[in-house]
Amino acid sequence: MRQTKLFDRKAPADSAGRQAPLAERMRPRSLDEFVGQTHLLGPGRILDRLLRTGQFQSFIFWGPPGCGKTTLASILAGQSNAHLIALSAVMAGTREIRSAVEEAQFTWAREKQRTWLFMDEIHRLNKAQQDTLLPHVENGTLLLLGATTENPSFEVIRPLLSRAKVLVLQPLSEEELRTIVRRALQEGERGLGSTPARLTEEAELFLFSATGGDARVVLNALEVAVLTTPPRADEPIRVVDLDAVQEALQSRAVHYDKGGEEHFNLISALHKSLRGSDPDASLYWLARMLQGGEDPLYIARRLVRMASEDVGLADPFALVQAIHAVRSYELLGSPEGELALAQAVVYLSLAPKSNAVDVAFGKAREMAAKTGAAPVPSHIRNAPTRLMKDLGYGKDYRFPHDDPEGWVPENYLPDALVGSVFYEPTLRGWEGKCKPFLEQHRESVKRASKTRSSEGDR
Repeated sequence: MRQTKLFDRKAPADSAGRQAPLAERMRPRSLDEFVGQTHLLGPGRILDRLLRTGQFQSFIFWGPPGCGKTTLASILAGQSNAHLIALSAVMAGTREIRSAVEEAQFTWAREKQRTWLFMDEIHRLNKAQQDTLLPHVENGTLLLLGATTENPSFEVIRPLLSRAKVLVLQPLSEEELRTIVRRALQEGERGLGSTPARLTEEAELFLFSATGGDARVVLNALEVAVLTTPPRADEPIRVVDLDAVQEALQSRAVHYDKGGEEHFNLISALHKSLRGSDPDASLYWLARMLQGGEDPLYIARRLVRMASEDVGLADPFALVQAIHAVRSYELLGSPEGELALAQAVVYLSLAPKSNAVDVAFGKAREMAAKTGAAPVPSHIRNAPTRLMKDLGYGKDYRFPHDDPEGWVPENYLPDALVGSVFYEPTLRGWEGKCKPFLEQHRESVKRASKTRSSEGDR
């Protein structure tokens, strides 16, 4: 079958005769050239062990763009002396997978050679396509090398995950990016060595901080910045400054996926920062989500949830603030309405915290599930008909508003649950003020229940 040209080692030219982008030309051809992922390739680490022993299995490389997934798969396949079939899930489907299986079977029958199937963007395969691949990975016809930027837990079917080891790749560090950039500037054949240039310290720092550890973005921005910077009369090489790098990048890389893992990571970070009473971190994560393109109303709805879950009755106005933030955004839209979200975030961060209501409701749910058949006490039952009144519905019910204090010591739980306590207020904020009142009332109810019980025994 025809393989996609993911692993070509030459600098290909397109129909117009232009060279491939710098990132493609500088793609490492061996482990000696590979930069980063030392947690996988360092001495004694898993890939180092496998490369030395030749004991290979199926892998899924999971990591952000530009961290070396495709390159590492290429090197791994090349050093294993196995046949390689390279596909991209963007273009490949069930037919291409079956064709790859046939080619692997033929290669083994003819040359007794194992076959690697490199599947780039494996998360784009649908369930049926993954099901087609599964038995051939299971029986060893194919050794799978998958690459994905998405969390495999969400995107790859569980049976396939259990047959392939997931290796997590990290974004490249600033020092690793510096090594890659300097190599590109010095390399004459594949890099920019024929156009002598250097980056100012300011430009270099911005390039590394703005690209999120993505070597591909770094190299392609570097190429544009160098080639569009005219040489100076007083310098033998081109000096690439901050303005040139900013123009080449246009905008900082925002690592965010609205439907994937990073979506959940960032909302979790926002929630935990609010719970931890850190307004600075909370505002930062809010800004990250908004810049990543998240729906502001999704964030607003989550703020409402946080107001009840984490602030609760320690500050009853927190929920009011959150609801008003939703309404304000609906009224104003972006960007004006985003300020209301920021205000709510700061308010929730600074508010006293209590999850007592959340915990109490959880206990009540659990008890309700266990005692769903417990009868309602007769004195608090509704009695709309004569028959029901004759049966004692509503008998001896005491109307709290008739009492001078507006309250009477009464039991409102099923008889089997008398004395059960679900809500235990904290000493923080408004809850701290109501705690003594509630404790006194509960004690009065206990005494009244004991009195009625002793009178009944007599």
